[in-house]
Amino acid sequence: MVTTPSSSSPEAIAALSEAQALQLLRSLADAAVRAVHPDSLLPGELPSPPAGRTLVVGAGKAAAAMAVTLERAWLAHQPEAPLAGLVVTRYGHGPEDPGAPCERIEVLEASHPMPDGLSEEAARRMLEAVEPLGEDDLVIALVSGGGSALMSLPPPGIGMPDKQALNQALLRCGAPIREINTVRRHLSAIKGGRLAAAAHPARVLTWLISDVPGDDPTLVASGPTLPDASSPADALAILERHGIEIPDEVRRHLETTGEAPAPEDPGFQHDRPRVLARASDALEAARLAAEASGIEVRMLGDDLEGEARDLGRDQARLALDCQQEATSPLLLLSGGETSVTVRGNGRGGRNVEYLLGLFETLEGKAGIHALAIDTDGIDGSEDNAGALFAAGDRARAERLGLDPAAFLSRNDAYTFFQRLGRLIVTGPTRTNVNDFRAILILPRTP
Repeated sequence: MVTTPSSSSPEAIAALSEAQALQLLRSLADAAVRAVHPDSLLPGELPSPPAGRTLVVGAGKAAAAMAVTLERAWLAHQPEAPLAGLVVTRYGHGPEDPGAPCERIEVLEASHPMPDGLSEEAARRMLEAVEPLGEDDLVIALVSGGGSALMSLPPPGIGMPDKQALNQALLRCGAPIREINTVRRHLSAIKGGRLAAAAHPARVLTWLISDVPGDDPTLVASGPTLPDASSPADALAILERHGIEIPDEVRRHLETTGEAPAPEDPGFQHDRPRVLARASDALEAARLAAEASGIEVRMLGDDLEGEARDLGRDQARLALDCQQEATSPLLLLSGGETSVTVRGNGRGGRNVEYLLGLFETLEGKAGIHALAIDTDGIDGSEDNAGALFAAGDRARAERLGLDPAAFLSRNDAYTFFQRLGRLIVTGPTRTNVNDFRAILILPRTP
């Protein structure tokens, strides 16, 4: 954990060294992640135990932490009430304390971002668990980002290799998450409300940690317990628009079947979704911490999308304009989920690609420092959460022979910041509200 500098006046912040400025940015990122951890998100009141059983299901990078928090509260307040269940999370994202696992809720681990056999097993077991439930039973679904891959069950006639290939193509072509999850919902036997439909007539409560811009609950983990307003034709159009090769079985499925439960389906009338955390909550925590340190904050939005490097370049130009007028320290905060069109064979995720676009455009402008991370602790499929840089790192990069444009051309932002020694490695945070970006702008020195 990084400690926030004790300075609390604009003058003291403006006089920070580059090392202190980076320490400040790290402390703000820590505050943002801490604010959306499941430990602090459980609803104030647990649902009353039903006449029948209570079954917990769930998927996502926060699923294990959510299950631990829920079970702990349940056992503290209503230990005699039955509770059982099954959730699946990413490899390495299980309970933070291996010595204190869940007693009643089983936690599985599977692959992300590409589903594997355990993703399929987890989905199948959840469907089998909810199907016998009746109207006296309750399902609590713990849903967070990453659940689309972690709980993956192809519909009849479509094999897992086809799902994996389409998932890979969508991730590499730069498609926004809304489009990716629309396709996923219509090529699934469990997403798009199908898990809830299998559980009815049991009542389904869905608790979500949102990682999608706009916080539409039906998009988080492709909405396994929420009805779907899109159509198979929408999914087919997305694949065709991005020029993705469509296997015959997939095309046939989308043209003839693939319909998900609709919002007007009467089975959903007693179900209730609740978003427990979102990107705006993380940004608000960082804003409060920054203002307590004497920094003015400007929010640029919690739902920004688009090509990662282009957003970095745009925000660099904004930062340069802001510094022209700044008379006191200013912090630019933003969240959302960008995308990367993969053209090279380098290493990196969307946050380091954003940051390298920012770095390139700033050209080492004095007094501007930045950080970008994925709040789940994993930027793309690498081992880092993201990276950060100080203004003086441009001169260091030149001395080391690191050309930002060359690294961007091969999508190799990870290696660039690795050689600078600026990667941020946190390990799994066990939450996920997606990108957190912060640019610290200090007034120009006369």
